[in-house]
Formats: sequence, structure tokens, C-alpha cells
Amino acid sequence: MSVEKRRPTAGQQAAILPPEEVLFGRSEAMKQVRRRAAKIAGTGIPVLLYGPKGSGKEVLARWLHSHSAVSNGQFVKVNCAAIPGTLLESELFGFEKGAFTGAHATKPGRVELADHGTLFLDGVADLDLPSQSKLLQFLQDGRFSRIGDESERSVDARLICATDKDLGEEIAQGRFRLDLYYRINVVGLKLPPLRERREDIPLMAEHFLARCQEQFSVRPEPLSREALHYLQYTEWPGNIRELSNAIARYVVIGPEALMREDLERSAHSWPGPDKNEIVPLKSLCREAIRAGEKNIILAALRANRWNRRKAAQELKISYRLLIYKIRDAGLIPQKKGRTASRSKSEIGPAPSSKNWKD
Repeated sequence: MSVEKRRPTAGQQAAILPPEEVLFGRSEAMKQVRRRAAKIAGTGIPVLLYGPKGSGKEVLARWLHSHSAVSNGQFVKVNCAAIPGTLLESELFGFEKGAFTGAHATKPGRVELADHGTLFLDGVADLDLPSQSKLLQFLQDGRFSRIGDESERSVDARLICATDKDLGEEIAQGRFRLDLYYRINVVGLKLPPLRERREDIPLMAEHFLARCQEQFSVRPEPLSREALHYLQYTEWPGNIRELSNAIARYVVIGPEALMREDLERSAHSWPGPDKNEIVPLKSLCREAIRAGEKNIILAALRANRWNRRKAAQELKISYRLLIYKIRDAGLIPQKKGRTASRSKSEIGPAPSSKNWKD
């Protein structure tokens, strides 16, 4: 890859889409999220955002703020998981000078800063029970006191919370208060993992490519059709955040960075040879590539509901070649009279032969 140190042109800068277009994309799952978000953005009611890590919860929270009646106010984020319970009260509600050792000056809390704006509590499920009680008390009437101050203050802020945990399970285990759950979950919005909105991946990839091109002031190779299909059928356990990092590696290192990461994941998932067996390096690479190819084919089949012809079209290979690769990967039962090359444990999640679709 040739990397030239030059500023992107105006046309290249225009390729960077608005965050909301990248967030919502074009998938049906996100269209439903967008319709519901549009209905509640201007209401001011508390919203709970839930979904896996890296799925775009903070971006959606900022979108709700920018489309609300308090958009001229501040968007104040509190990372609940990063603040110990002993410090959370002072961070949220502030303190007066001399309230405790080290309080050399009066400091307003995050709640005060969010007055006439939006208070975003990220990782709300990570609050300990005493902190949950203090938060609940504030949410009941919008009034609080700084530490070391007897007078009460009131704020009017939009509340948005986010979590990647199952709050139902947290409540059942006694780790989250049911009454607090009812306070913060007036309306819930669920963000799906990236693997459930694969049709949005090419759009996101092109956006991140343009953004990195501007950030690093380089001109990388454009994403090929094969690279986009490769990205589209990768599992992405880290979701949008992981995809963004992959594109950054592509821009800085080159196209080989994408394949290298997948080979590393495949190598970790492949059990490898026996400890006492010496295997040529080429064989190890071949097995890692084979495992990665199997994962991509399996993802394409799942995305097309096991319709092999549609999967072949998506993968840009012939139907006959796909059938060969499916059999070679052990994704369908072998025909009678032939020796199975793989054990049942390697066949994995493939459906029975009667469920295959052409």
C-alpha cells in the first residue's frame, strides 16, 4: 500500500457521513430504533438504552440530546463503572469547600452541570446499591444537596441511562433496585449487535475509512468489493467499535491488517496440533485460513437463512464452489458410504439436510 502524506480533498471530506446516518444505517432493525427514537426525542422522558458493548449507545444518547428541547444545554456523561461508589456522590452532586479532607474549593457536581441539558449515565447497572439509593432519591423530586451544604438545590435535566447488562437478571440477583429500574426505564431502546445488521457494515466501513483518512492525513487504498464482503461476514464481537478499529488498522498498516486479525482469531479458536506433535508452519497457516473461511461461510449462510444460492451470490462465488466448500468444512452431513473427514463436534451448528434451501 502506498501511503501519501496529503490532505484529503473536499470531495473526500464530504464522504464522511453525519453520525446519525452511520448510527442508524439502512437495516430494518435500526429503522425501527430510529422511528421510536424520533417519537421520544422531544418529550423529555427518561430513556434506557441497552445493547452489547460497542453497539453505539452513547452516539444514540447524543442524537436524542441534539433532537430534544434541551439541545442548547450541556450533554453531561457520567461513566458509572469508572467511578468508585465512595466518590460517586461527590461527582454527581458536588461539594462545598471544606466539606472533607482535600475539598479546597467548592465544586458543582455533574447533575448541576446538566441543568437544562441531558444527564447521561453510562453503565448504570454498575452502580453499587448505596449509590443507587442516592440516585433514586434525587430522581424522585429532582432535588439534592451538595456535600457539606444543608440547602437544597433543584435541577431540570433530561435523563438517559445505558447498560450492556440484563437488568432483569441484575434485579433477580439483588444487584439492582426494582424501583430505580422503573424510574429510568420509562422508554427502552435496544441496539442490536453488529452481526444482526450486516447490511449496514459497508456504509459504516466507508465512513470510518473517510474519517481515518482525514484524521491521519493519508490516502489509503479504497476498500475492494472482496474486502467489504469480508467485513460484512465477520462476527465482530466488539461491534461498531471493533469495526472502527479494524478500519483504522487498514488505513495505517494496509489491507493485510484485516486478514491478519481474523487469522489470529481463527488460530485462537482452532485447537491446533497435539503438544508433542511438530507441524510445519505452512500447515498451521493453512488450518487457520480454513477455519476463518468456514466462519465466513457460516455467517453468510446464517444471514441468508441457509439459502445456499443467495449465500453464494453474497460471497461472490459460484454455487458449485460454495457446495464444495460447505462439504469440505463439514457444515453438512457427509453422504452415505463416504468416510466423514470431521467429527460431529466439528460439524457445529449446521441444520439437517432437509432444512437446506436452494
